[in-house]
Amino acid sequence: MLSPQPFIFPSNLSMTISFNNPLLSSSFLHQPLNSPTFPYVSIFFPKISNPISPNRYIPIKSITKASMESRNPTQRRSSSPRKFKPRHGTSRRSTLKKSLSQEQVDFTKPVPEDPVVGIIGGGMSGLTCALQLEKRGIRSTVFDTGIHGLGGRMGTRMIDHQPLIFDHAAQFFTVTNPKFAELVDGWLKRGLVREWLGTIGELEVGGHFVPFPSKPTKYIGVNGMRPLADSLLSQTSLVNVVRPCWVSTLEPFNGTWHLSEKGKPCGQFDAIVIAHNGKCANRLLAASGLPLIARQMKRLELSSIWALLAAFEDPLPTALNAESLPFEGAFVKGVDSVSWMANNTKKLLASDSGPECWTFFSTATFGKQNKVPQESIPTTTVDKVKEAMLEGVEKALGLSKSSLQKPFFTRLQLWGAALPTNTPGIPCIFDPRGRAGICGDWLLGSSLEAAAISGIAVADQIADYFEQGGPCTDEFAIGLHDEYKPLEGHDIGQFLGLESVDQTTTPALTLAT
Repeated sequence: MLSPQPFIFPSNLSMTISFNNPLLSSSFLHQPLNSPTFPYVSIFFPKISNPISPNRYIPIKSITKASMESRNPTQRRSSSPRKFKPRHGTSRRSTLKKSLSQEQVDFTKPVPEDPVVGIIGGGMSGLTCALQLEKRGIRSTVFDTGIHGLGGRMGTRMIDHQPLIFDHAAQFFTVTNPKFAELVDGWLKRGLVREWLGTIGELEVGGHFVPFPSKPTKYIGVNGMRPLADSLLSQTSLVNVVRPCWVSTLEPFNGTWHLSEKGKPCGQFDAIVIAHNGKCANRLLAASGLPLIARQMKRLELSSIWALLAAFEDPLPTALNAESLPFEGAFVKGVDSVSWMANNTKKLLASDSGPECWTFFSTATFGKQNKVPQESIPTTTVDKVKEAMLEGVEKALGLSKSSLQKPFFTRLQLWGAALPTNTPGIPCIFDPRGRAGICGDWLLGSSLEAAAISGIAVADQIADYFEQGGPCTDEFAIGLHDEYKPLEGHDIGQFLGLESVDQTTTPALTLAT
């Protein structure tokens, strides 16, 4: 059985373009107003179980961050506790210490009849979580940092002034899980995805190509992966989307979660779901009152991957021989700087004319060796990485040194937290005491399917919990103490059944040069 193509990249990225031609963070104690503990505090902090009655939900299909801020009732009359400047710094060591020493929040307030869930992250897992919650009759708001659209690692780049298109994250996916198959069937009926019929296989250094068999079916977004993500919520009625928005603070107060972005209120919710990972998620959880969830998230280890998008005036020499079609996607073996290459022009446009748009991914080892701060990539690193990756493409295709044509367009970006390298092997994490959950591909593996199944799982867990009235019980706890194990697979993710090809039955073919 085959596992789907992973979507491999987070939304926090840096890129360089070049053209060669034109508050239970630490639980507040109940103290009298004249308590020596808080001698200057002029507000009383009620118990977490006390009810509040601000408007918790904005009944708008899709809203911008600005409209969310203008409509949020907490701007007119704040019901959140006052902010206190932390005494510690923001180093990784202090963040780790703070997250592990924080007190556990306990929600005892009954869940309202019409609860609302806040979902932080609009990738595949966050979107399927919202969809499944709607199926269970539960409203939600999805907060996403994407400027161009939803999707997280389902990224597609369109260059408007050129006929250029690139899937620069998830490349394709396959289906093995029945629940995911049901979701994909709906996409097929709506014309959002189709089968990728191009030749895909393994390319060994020197131009030795081994094609994969046609089965299992490999799917791609009809117009790239990004439109698929944007269309997921197009027919929903109980889901709001707020973007671009980077939720920076979680505060449990009066029985609900208060979310904010750099001090600006984003609303309050009866439960929350963290649908992203990496150091930003770790910072978010460090003072949240969720030590068990924070600990599990911190155990996750992630690799780094460079992505090089390149457009060439003439086709690259990828024909197997004079009688066969050129390949459209290949896992590269034996090259230090390149692990995958795909022809987006053939894959997405099925075009034989015009420039060829290629996506190249580095190996995880190369990414680690050349990792730099994503916020400011030095020009020298850009030049070095680009040169090394193009040389790797040249070696993989079996071309002579310096014979690869120079691309007229390139864009390089670093996915600093690309792929999980370990996993607890569970569908989701949920803390019933704190009414908070986690979903993501890394909980089950590293694939688009794993992300979708994780989002569905955490939604069902929350819905079941709500149906019981939201008891503060460990009966609904999942994943809070599971151990991690190493995660194996390709440098761009897991492909069960595609790890190797029996070369005794499928002969290798040398590229014509």
